Amino acid sequence: QVQLVESGGGLVQPGGSLRLSCDFSGFPYNYYCIGWFRQAPGKGREGVSCVRHIDGMTYYGDSVKGRFAISRDNAKKTLYLQMNRLKPEDTAVYYCAVKSFYGDDVFEFDRWGQGTQVTVSA
Repeated sequence: QVQLVESGGGLVQPGGSLRLSCDFSGFPYNYYCIGWFRQAPGKGREGVSCVRHIDGMTYYGDSVKGRFAISRDNAKKTLYLQMNRLKPEDTAVYYCAVKSFYGDDVFEFDRWGQGTQVTVSA
């Protein structure tokens, strides 16, 4: 049974940093890409980042490039999202998610966890 469990969300001031973690397990197959998307109140999903399983290639959404960094520890089965220089517009629920198979949109995830709230405010 696929499980994705996020942690590390919270309240942070603008310009601050936060690191999210995702414990993943139970995959009966080699997924295509594992990463994060976010959803702010009243808005649609936004792809944040993804790391490709086969070679570790990383992808980032335009709004977070240069500020966020994705990494994974395969031995611990943990995914991380280091978020730096946070802005109020980064406020959202962040979901750890998996794209199981190849497709044109790398952020078209098909499985995700419960999410963790990130609030950026003074």
